Amino acid sequence: MTSFVSHTTVDCHNAYELSEWWKQLLGYVDVEGDPNEPGHEECMILDPETRHHVLFIEVPDAELPAKRIHFDLRPRTGTRDEEVERVQAMGATQVDDQRGAHGPGTGWVVFADPEGNQFCVLRSQAEVDAGPPAV
Repeated sequence: MTSFVSHTTVDCHNAYELSEWWKQLLGYVDVEGDPNEPGHEECMILDPETRHHVLFIEVPDAELPAKRIHFDLRPRTGTRDEEVERVQAMGATQVDDQRGAHGPGTGWVVFADPEGNQFCVLRSQAEVDAGPPAV
């Protein structure tokens, strides 16, 4: 089992304004069916050629941390929880657990690598496609 980089995430104070700035600089576009709007707390843009995504997320901290960019990883096979176990076995430190924070079958787990760089483990694409579990 391995993971792939789903997208690169940037913590910021104004997701919309920053996504618009980077969109112009990089030639990226809004994700089809999910346009970015003023006031959105999360704004994603993508490269129309490579399909690389950058997600801008507003954080409430008055001062942004020095490490504002991190990878969001998605398991290639298996589930998020299986990948969480594998990442822990490799020695990553769990920083936060957001599984279920936004309803059943949602969320991610935040880890730090051996040098303290943070990354998130998301649900697999199969889990996302299956939708939330029946309650």
